[in-house]
Amino acid sequence: MQKEILINWAPQETRVAVLEQGAVQEMHLERTLERGLVGNVYMGKVARVLPGMQSAFVDIGLERAAFLHVADLQAVIAARHTEAPSSDAAQVPIEKQVFEGQTLMVQVIKDPIGSKGARLTTQISIAGRLLVFLPQDEHIGVSQKIPLKQRNALKDRLQKLVLSLNPVSDGDKFHANKSSADGGTQRIWGGFILRTNGEDANDLELLEDITYLRKAWLRIKDLSTKLPPKSIVHQDLNLLQRVLRDFVDEHTKSIKIDSREQFNLLNDFALEFMPAAASKLERYSGERPIFDLYNIDDEVNKALGRRVDLKSGGYLVIDQTEALTTVDVNTGGFVGAKNFDDTIFKTNLEAAGAIARQLRLRNLGGIVVVDFIDMVKVDHQTAVLAEFQKHLSKDRVKTVVSHFSSLGLVELTRKRTRESLAHLLCKPCDTCSGKGTVKTARSVVYDIFREILREARQFNPGEIKVMAAPEVVELMMEEESQHLAGLSEFIGKPISLKPEPGLGPETYDIVLL
Repeated sequence: MQKEILINWAPQETRVAVLEQGAVQEMHLERTLERGLVGNVYMGKVARVLPGMQSAFVDIGLERAAFLHVADLQAVIAARHTEAPSSDAAQVPIEKQVFEGQTLMVQVIKDPIGSKGARLTTQISIAGRLLVFLPQDEHIGVSQKIPLKQRNALKDRLQKLVLSLNPVSDGDKFHANKSSADGGTQRIWGGFILRTNGEDANDLELLEDITYLRKAWLRIKDLSTKLPPKSIVHQDLNLLQRVLRDFVDEHTKSIKIDSREQFNLLNDFALEFMPAAASKLERYSGERPIFDLYNIDDEVNKALGRRVDLKSGGYLVIDQTEALTTVDVNTGGFVGAKNFDDTIFKTNLEAAGAIARQLRLRNLGGIVVVDFIDMVKVDHQTAVLAEFQKHLSKDRVKTVVSHFSSLGLVELTRKRTRESLAHLLCKPCDTCSGKGTVKTARSVVYDIFREILREARQFNPGEIKVMAAPEVVELMMEEESQHLAGLSEFIGKPISLKPEPGLGPETYDIVLL
């Protein structure tokens, strides 16, 4: 199935939409002020060594010095990603490894938080689409998330591919050895770790990733000899570049971008690292905004809601919680043309494709529980599950689907790759604090009555003034006026009311005068 990629660029934000058959399947965004530093490589200058903490502060040109612990000076990256045991034996004290004023190549592994600086490592790793490159290591490994029985075969296959290419790039050719400046022979090697999404990649895709990663490392090495301390020598790919690295494949028809400047930059990047993608790049120069042309913003707004309407008249209700996401399928206004079983079956079939699309569009990860409408016939369940798996197979993110449970539920897991669309674009409601519901006006009125009684007993004021939302005040003055008068008589104090349109439905103030 061919797909189109649309890119809307602005100085403050980059948005990417992936379309299949004219429908939005994925939405990605990156904001300039919120972009992190993780993955960036710097030439840092050691500002201070702290033997008591076995750490050092390193100046990498940021507002605050970054933090380097002795553990991050050791070769533990491979062990962190794979099944290999750690080679981090007896550690050498940090004061014997680094000194003040020393220049180190370091990589950010944790962004600055609050008053704390970034955390660093000297073990550089460069992430590709399918592989992670460890230029200072010779380890070949496989992600622990791949089943154990497949790891050995994948590891052997990757080892053969790595050995088939000699390690040092000179144009498009690779050579095993390279003469150093002093006339000796310098061997530049590197380890690789197969990422989870590389499990099903073919040899050609893996070789392209190996070539790209080695070119990126050679550029880093070259810049590290030319730039002064506290300079950045490698910045992790931005969203535009990750589009070429992660999204483009043989099914991609075109990549349209609405910025001339960014088109030129992206084209240069593609020509150097991914020539096959360069031919698919197009600059959009139409008068209408590119996202308006394809109604992308409407689709995004729909993806932020709980309810998703189906063409048949049925609908989905999607709820995202901390632990899992639930999807409920309902027939709605769809009555069908034959019998009730067929109506349910057709609704579930349509829902299977819609749910798979919503998982991608909303980027819902973790555990997902789908409550299809109960089906009596086993062959209907089998057909719906097959349809669901067919649509999920188009997802770049790995999913694992179970069969129908005894309660008629289908459970699946989808790998978390980034924050969901709702978490990126929205925040919990200040009024309901994320509950999704607020108290009724009558419940708030009774809360106010109890609070007035509590305050009157404790402080004995001369008068009490209540400020609340207009609908709450209106209810107190009309339907609850008798109870308000009775409360005023009971405490022996006058109670005045003032509507405040700026207050939320559950918010009120009681002023003692």
